[in-house]
Amino acid sequence: MEKLDPKISELVKKVRKYKEDTGVDLSSGEDLSIGLMNIISIEEHLYFSTMKTGKKTYLDILSTVRELRKKLLRELVKDPEGEVWCISKHLLASSMRLIEVGTKYMEKDEKKAYFMFKSAFELYSLFWGLNLDIVKKEEISGEFKEELKKDGWKSGFSATIKKLIDCCKE
Repeated sequence: MEKLDPKISELVKKVRKYKEDTGVDLSSGEDLSIGLMNIISIEEHLYFSTMKTGKKTYLDILSTVRELRKKLLRELVKDPEGEVWCISKHLLASSMRLIEVGTKYMEKDEKKAYFMFKSAFELYSLFWGLNLDIVKKEEISGEFKEELKKDGWKSGFSATIKKLIDCCKE
């Protein structure tokens, strides 16, 4: 088993305590977050279908899908301050899009594909960091910024999420 950086170990402890204290099921949360990514993508496609076809019926469907997305997002974004609600939605949407871009690059440019996948996971990890309230927002902004300058992304932060969220746990 790999040895974790002390900061990551501390984050893992915080999340485990959070899970014990709240009873939150992170594996179901991961499944729900992926579902939300797809719902956001459906909203985008309905918008573009409206614009491409001129048929406003797609907007009616979009409105219905949006209401479902809002209801489901409340399951993960509990008590957002400031713009955390919208930030969360956009983190999930951006993560989904970068996964799709990475998939398209897989056969042409493996290095670019990996960067897209890593970027998607970092944004996804940031979503969880904000919404599990285990990391102070000030910590994320300072460390995240420095790591981004250094190697493109904060690998330590996503290492914590990798250790804690596993959709394969029943």
